[in-house]
Amino acid sequence: MDRRNYLKVIGASTTLSGLAGCLGGNDGNGGGSGNGATNIALVSSPAGFDDDAFNDLALEGLKSAQKEHDIEINKVEETQQAQYQSTQSELAQTGKHDLIVLVSYNHTQALTQNAADYPDQNWMLINDHVDESNVAGYTWANHQMSYLAGVLGGTLTTEEFAQGSGETGPENAQIGFVGGVDESLINAFEQAYIAGAKWVTENVNVNVGYIGNYTDTDTAADIASSQYDAGADIVYHAAAAAGRGVFEAAQAKGRFAIGVDSDQSQTLPDFQDVILGSAVKYINEGTREVATAVAKDNFKSVSGENILTLEDEAIDCVIGQAFEGDLPGVVDKNLEEAKQGIINDEIKVPCTATGCNGS
Repeated sequence: MDRRNYLKVIGASTTLSGLAGCLGGNDGNGGGSGNGATNIALVSSPAGFDDDAFNDLALEGLKSAQKEHDIEINKVEETQQAQYQSTQSELAQTGKHDLIVLVSYNHTQALTQNAADYPDQNWMLINDHVDESNVAGYTWANHQMSYLAGVLGGTLTTEEFAQGSGETGPENAQIGFVGGVDESLINAFEQAYIAGAKWVTENVNVNVGYIGNYTDTDTAADIASSQYDAGADIVYHAAAAAGRGVFEAAQAKGRFAIGVDSDQSQTLPDFQDVILGSAVKYINEGTREVATAVAKDNFKSVSGENILTLEDEAIDCVIGQAFEGDLPGVVDKNLEEAKQGIINDEIKVPCTATGCNGS
């Protein structure tokens, strides 16, 4: 199965009109409450919709399930974490949602209370879990996919390569990382990325910077620009919507970048000339699975903690569409060797799918 195809439909053909702070925004195939449809609410992460990554993938999975089942989708864009407690409870109080999907671990603290307060409400939490029977926690192996991104970056920085709008300088093995918020989950992206690069060559230098949020493209561009100026050939971002700034900097500096969550060479085609590849997780398949289970009145089949890994084919590192078949052969060789090493437990990836405790 070419899982990249699941990501192609995200982009210009999908109009995402999130309603900031509002409870509304039906995105269904017709019909209102009480018509027998499965009603699903989707609450955004702080990055919001139109991020060409995390939130859009979650929505795409619900739309995929909608093609097979009578499902109504209620998009709720809320970018302020302080509002998640009230947003979640207000949705639950309506009593009309068969499932409430919460994008990102940012919802965890609020859900810890709300899952207990509303035991008859089914919830899906992405990238974390709350130990209640009415919660389906789905966490993708962010550390594994980031390790592979490190293998990609660590390999290319040791090679002389020029294509599209970028080039590498193999005389100096150096790459960069730009994270959104400096906390446990994103620290796992960072540390696994560094480990993957050092698996290729111990001599690689990795510059690290954090934005402080997931929306500030200007700051992302400034951090990435400084890393490129310091000698980085390639910068990997784990910054959701803010990551666009990294790609802008890559084009301006004539270097390369690695995307995250979705194949960003496809979701952000204006930057395909610098996106060497993307560390991807198939969030859309997870939300499709849970939505389908709810539509079939079988939430128990998906409830509990679900950790989705490389062995499950739930994450990967894919080559950008402008570079497929054109990268040095050692890239594919190293990526495949690293994948097998992880699956066979011969490579120990730092941290876990949920983060780096104590970071």
